[in-house]
Formats: sequence, structure tokens, C-alpha cells
Amino acid sequence: MDEAPMDEAGIASTAEMIDEILQAAMSGIGLDVIIGMFARGMVAAGVPLRRASLSMPAIDPTVWGLNWVWWHEGDETGHGVAGTADAILEELPYSTETEATLRAGPIPFLRDRDLSMGRWRLDGPDVTLFPLFERLRDRGLTEVAMRLVSFKGGASGLVGAAFSIATDHPEGFSDAALATVRRIIPTLSLAAYEIALDRMAVGTLGAYLGDATARRVLAGEIRRGAGHTIRAAVLLTDLSGFTALTERADPMDVVALLNEHFEAMGEPILERGGEILKYLGDGLLAVFPVPEEAAPEAEIAACLEALAAAADARERTARLNEQRAASGLPTLRLDVVLHFGEVVYGNIGTARRLDFTVIGRAVNEASRIEKLCDSLDRHLVLSEEFARRCGGQPLVGLGRHMLRDVGERNLFSPV
Repeated sequence: MDEAPMDEAGIASTAEMIDEILQAAMSGIGLDVIIGMFARGMVAAGVPLRRASLSMPAIDPTVWGLNWVWWHEGDETGHGVAGTADAILEELPYSTETEATLRAGPIPFLRDRDLSMGRWRLDGPDVTLFPLFERLRDRGLTEVAMRLVSFKGGASGLVGAAFSIATDHPEGFSDAALATVRRIIPTLSLAAYEIALDRMAVGTLGAYLGDATARRVLAGEIRRGAGHTIRAAVLLTDLSGFTALTERADPMDVVALLNEHFEAMGEPILERGGEILKYLGDGLLAVFPVPEEAAPEAEIAACLEALAAAADARERTARLNEQRAASGLPTLRLDVVLHFGEVVYGNIGTARRLDFTVIGRAVNEASRIEKLCDSLDRHLVLSEEFARRCGGQPLVGLGRHMLRDVGERNLFSPV
């Protein structure tokens, strides 16, 4: 297919596409759709496009980068037919293998040489440079062109993006085709930056605050005192023996140990819909909120999820301790307290340094109950308010106990 220089109609069509991409980005449409719009528009403009991709680093503790890939005839899984598909998002997880693959790719190749553009024929010697190109050649592609775009001038942490296109045309891309693509790249860059900035804000706040709390902060709950009262199951954990361990262990070993235990106790909470609000030294505070105006059955459901998460966290901690003991490493016992009540969910702190958390009597009472775990020789303790909402789960009473500054309370434990 030979491409003629772009005429007035083609320029007008490109301008329309720029308009559509900008409107799509401002309306909150995802990059998967926008990359699909761009790719299909290029095909309609006569560019022999077979594959298009956008790659960006991820501000995420578990993901190296994000890669949106569009194929003209769908990917190898059959996603999409005849170019109607949007791009498919690939998340590249943190791993030694992922790092090695990325470092052996075209993006570092261009950056190391301070280049912003690259163009490679896949039927020549350049194909041996990168494993990716070998895979594309095996699928019949003949040329790849890439453009790196830097996002500069801000403190967002977003460093840029890489756009690539590939064709199976025997002669590769013509200069006219690449000129058409170049007209769209600045608009795609703006769209990518705007959407990535939003994703980064949600991802970063979610990593530090939890997903539900992050959404509230981004919705504008950023003033001291902003918040509301919710009903929730409260889950509080503590690692018994941690303080003594810190006196004799290497600090970096202590950090590694803490992370292993937080993984064991935190993942079950997140898997069952709980929200981890705070890490408290060697423990954590989490809630399982009950939706506003929900029926009493919702309280039971929240408590059953919290109880299942607590039991799972203790099982995972036990397995972790077995592995550590087998290697001659120190172990820590996990204490968990479950309570139910009303808490204030919102901002506290100074005017410009806030903590979004829960406070209230229910949190205080859970903390008081936790202090009794050793004397009760029970490591999963339930308050009476929580036990009443356990849906008939078998429990054993632990009697009435005095809680400092609270009074006497009946306590329970699973059988």
C-alpha cells in the first residue's frame, strides 16, 4: 500500500481525531479506548498499521509498568475482530524476570543514547537487538517505529511514555505515514499524561491509605474535621514478643520480619473487603464498614467477613512461623481483637498534615481488649457486641472483664 502526501481532507480528518482524543481524555475514558481510537483512525487515514502500543511506568508497589497494546486483527487470544478492539492493558509485575526483559528492550536502548525516536526494520540485522522484535517478526511484522515523550516540569513523578507502531507492509512505513502519526503523538501524550496522573493519584493514595479512603480523599474530604459516623467491625492486631525482639535483632531484619507478618495478616483483610487504615508499630487497625442505611443483616455479614479474615490471618501467620522456625529464625505470635460499633471515619491532625482514620469509643475498647489477650491465653478475642453479630458461629464465653476507663465487658473466643 502506497501512501500519498496528506491532502486537505486528510489534515481535516487528523484534526477531528485530535479533537476526539482530547474530548475522550477529558471525559474520563480509559487509555485502552483512546489507543484503539488512535489506531483505527490511523488505519482509516491509510496508514498500514498492524500494532500500536503505549507504555508507561507505574506508580505502584507491585507493578513495574503498564503497557496498552492494540492489534489490527485482535491478539492471539482472539480479543477483537478486524480492528474493532480497544487496546489490551498489560500490567508488568515486579520480578527479576520482568526487570531483565524491560532492560533488554527498545525503550532503555533509546534512553541510553539520549534519543527520542527509533525506527527498525524487522527483516534486517536490527531484529536481533531485542527479544520483542523477534516475536513481532514471527507474527509477520516488518517495521517498528517508536517515540519517547517526556513529562517534565512537575513533581508528579511521571517521567514519560513510549509510543510504538508496527506494520506488516512489505516496504514498512512510508515517511508520509509516519508524518501522519507524528501529528497525533502530542495529543496522545496529553491524554496519557492526564489519565496517568489520575491513575497515579488513585494508586499512590490507595497504597498508603487504602482504596476506599483514597477515593474519599480524592473526592475532596481533605479538611480537618471532615468525616462522618459509620458502623463497622473493627479488627485490631498485635504481634506479641515484637518489642523484645527489636532489642536484640538487626533493624533491617526486623523490617523484613514485619513485612512478612503484615503480608500474612493484611492480605486476608483486603481479600474480604476490609480496609487497613493504619499500621501501629507491630500491629494494624482495619475496619469492615457497614453501608449506610443497610439492614441488620449487613452488620452480620461484615462481622463474618472480619471473623474469617482474622482466622485466615492467624493461619497464615502460623505457617510463616513454622517456616521461620525451621530455618532457625525468630517467630512472633499474632493476637487479634474483633469489636463492633460506631466510629468516626475522617480527618484528624494539623491543618496541613492530616491522617484519615477512624476514632471513637469502639476503637478505644478494641485497644483495651487487646491488652487482655496474654492474661486470657486467647489470641483471637471477640467483644460481646461483635459476638452478637456472628450469625450463630460457635463461641466460648471468657467471662466479664474490666477494661480500663471503659468498665466491665463480656468477652468471647471462637471454639
